Amino acid sequence: MVIFICLLIGLLSAMLGSIVGFGGGVILVPILLILHSTTPLFEWADASTIVGISLIIMIFTALSSTYAYAKSERIDYKSGLYFIAGSLPGGVLGAWLNQFVDTDMFSLFLGIFMLLIFTMFLFKKAPNQVKDDMNLDTSQKVVREVKIGDAVYRYSFSPFIAVAIAFTVGMLSGFFGIGGGSLMVPAMIILFRFPPHIATATSMFMILALSIVSSGTHIALGHIQWIYVWAFVPGAWFGGILGAKINQQLSSKAVEYLLRAVVLLIGLRLIWQGLF
Repeated sequence: MVIFICLLIGLLSAMLGSIVGFGGGVILVPILLILHSTTPLFEWADASTIVGISLIIMIFTALSSTYAYAKSERIDYKSGLYFIAGSLPGGVLGAWLNQFVDTDMFSLFLGIFMLLIFTMFLFKKAPNQVKDDMNLDTSQKVVREVKIGDAVYRYSFSPFIAVAIAFTVGMLSGFFGIGGGSLMVPAMIILFRFPPHIATATSMFMILALSIVSSGTHIALGHIQWIYVWAFVPGAWFGGILGAKINQQLSSKAVEYLLRAVVLLIGLRLIWQGLF
């Protein structure tokens, strides 16, 4: 029974995570925390174990999603490498810090964190469409230009700011086990004006590298329940591919609205769980 539930959770969380570029951990971790507090079947799922499992599962989710997004040419590899460079050392630090917090407090922290992400989207800026008279400040910035359908978008960012933000994202990812996309996608859209489809695809590319490094730290600390990991893997693999395909059929606004709804509902549920 537990194995079947894990398979289903892996499929649904990877599918939703791939659609919005979160990697699935932002769905999987809260669901396991809720099950831990509501059914004896998941007594084994304490905070450190959940985070470790989530990060390993996200390797498979991110790998399948990255493959699908690469085929559709939605990944901005150059930008992604800057984000990876900052996120990897942060991921190791966050994974090490996770062992010092109990499960109820972890639920509260994660719930508050998700509400902060939801708030970030209230201040979203639209991506820049290229115009003939448009001039971007290119001094000390990385400037990128992509085409989605008939529209061409241009965006830029400071590599130093990108690395600093990615380090913070990596640390929170290693601590919460959520892949980093839940912060990286809003940051790319709000701060750097990435088009949502490029942001989600590039996020999955970054999550692949970050999950490998962060999960390695949790393995070294002995946080992994391997029997349950293998129950999640098949669902995570197919869910990641399915989510990437669904993402390509949705408009940018639909992707963003789905992302907002998921973050808000789960964040409120975790805060309730952490307090009561």
